[in-house]
Amino acid sequence: MRVFIAGIDGYLGWPLAQHLAARGHTVGGVDAFLRREWVAEMGSHSAIPICDIDERQHAFREHFGTELHFRQGDLLDYDFLRTSLQDFQPDAVVHLGEMPSAAYSMIDAAHAAFTQQNNVIGSLNLLWAMKEACPDAHLVKLGTMGEYGTPNVDIPEGFFEVDFRGRKDSLPFPRQAGSFYHWSKVHDSNNTMFACKIWGLRSTDIMQGVVFGTQIDTMEDDPRLRSRLDFDQCFGTVIHRFCCQALIGHPLTIYGAGQQTRGFLPLRDSMACMTIAIESPPAAGEYRVFNQFESCYRVDELAAMVQAEAENLGLQVCLKHYGNPRTEAEKHYYNPDRNHLVALGYEPTTNIRDEIRIMLSDLLPHRARIQEKADILLPDIRWDGTKARTSVIESY
Repeated sequence: MRVFIAGIDGYLGWPLAQHLAARGHTVGGVDAFLRREWVAEMGSHSAIPICDIDERQHAFREHFGTELHFRQGDLLDYDFLRTSLQDFQPDAVVHLGEMPSAAYSMIDAAHAAFTQQNNVIGSLNLLWAMKEACPDAHLVKLGTMGEYGTPNVDIPEGFFEVDFRGRKDSLPFPRQAGSFYHWSKVHDSNNTMFACKIWGLRSTDIMQGVVFGTQIDTMEDDPRLRSRLDFDQCFGTVIHRFCCQALIGHPLTIYGAGQQTRGFLPLRDSMACMTIAIESPPAAGEYRVFNQFESCYRVDELAAMVQAEAENLGLQVCLKHYGNPRTEAEKHYYNPDRNHLVALGYEPTTNIRDEIRIMLSDLLPHRARIQEKADILLPDIRWDGTKARTSVIESY
């Protein structure tokens, strides 16, 4: 298959290109390198050094014996996007080219507006460009489990059966997003569903949990093949932040009570799941939803796991509870379905403790690089619109 990745330079896009090439697929894609800029704006950098795109292309060619068909450009540039798709003629398009941070979208009015414009308009451009350039291609769009929020009922995969006033129907499950970023993803899902209905496009909308990890098998020991790993408050997801904090003796920053529950997924499993979706396309006109995660964990459980694995390396790790900068339910019911990918053959690959151990080992040589940015490890972006350091509630 010919697979086009929007956002191919990112944390998920770069390893996905490798994983697909190792399976014999022809891979191309675009990127504007905005993730690198956003992290720099936060005063941070990737904990693991990453190469520029030229070095990455050389490494790709050496390891996989084929070219990575890359173009630099922005999804907001419609003519560039349409031409790129027209020239590559993909069988599948994987959309990873959005701003992925809830906290970044909550900084101020400008960041909220940028998030909505970048994500919603960029995704609309992609839908129109596919309609014009490759209408038979399969769109694999990366959504987020955060679209659902934390309802007090089980979470189905996109749709549920409704019996109301004597009539029945299958309807989209209500979304209860918790940030301007997550609402942008809801808008993307609605636009994608509509495009499939009116144009006959085909799409898999992946509601992915929080991805963590430093490796997939194809990376081997070549540093040029490694993906980025961020640890700042905007782009450093919780397990990544905890691992980086543990390595430099910084208290693990648990927001509030730490009983928020979410779905999590190792990086290698994310690659496997997206590949399953790519290689098993839906019918023309079909819009389907996959919930994608390995299992669900509370934040305080994750902190305890990182603490235990770090102590096995001889590190002393302190846990601290901070006032939650987010507006979210601290304790809640959370039971999402995860059936469609399993039915197509997904099997979890690693134990979460094993993956944390691998991460700590991979990050250990970069402790000094993490320490350089230690001053950005406490959150100061608050959902109520203020900007102030979050206070400690409890430590142990």
